[in-house]
Amino acid sequence: MNVSQKSIRIVGGILVIYALLVATHLGEFWPFSIYPMFSQAGNPWSRSLVREMPSDVADARKVSWTTTSLDSLAGDSYPLVPQGINQNDVANYVSKTESWTPDRIQGLRSIFAKNRSLPSPLLVYRVRGRLADDSVSVRATPVLLLTNEGSHLNPSLAPPSPASASSAR
Repeated sequence: MNVSQKSIRIVGGILVIYALLVATHLGEFWPFSIYPMFSQAGNPWSRSLVREMPSDVADARKVSWTTTSLDSLAGDSYPLVPQGINQNDVANYVSKTESWTPDRIQGLRSIFAKNRSLPSPLLVYRVRGRLADDSVSVRATPVLLLTNEGSHLNPSLAPPSPASASSAR
């Protein structure tokens, strides 16, 4: 076997190994799969946003529970890192919760209010973005209002009450 045949076999073997590795990982191969800009480009995304509301918004009836754009959000941005709160924890909690049970509401509240009182009411938003034609559409939905007196869930996210669930059958 001469040098060119040996080189062709080595290159062919590497390409076969590479193809097998890529085929078993659904097209994602190591250098690209760890970066969301490569592995999830163009997919819709969901994050969280926390806004510090004025003190008079402690009443949930004064909150607008409608989905809105980022430009028209009420309140000021609430800095999570200086409070020792991990942004990814909040984002995962908000984006992955499908059914807001009392335990889930208390779990999210505990991230913000463990061993401390809230400086002012906090409104937690679920922010969703997606590609729309040649631009990005970003919409924010209020999820939970946290006050020192309690937690108020967006009425449209509340699970149906047992009475309304039985009457719907």
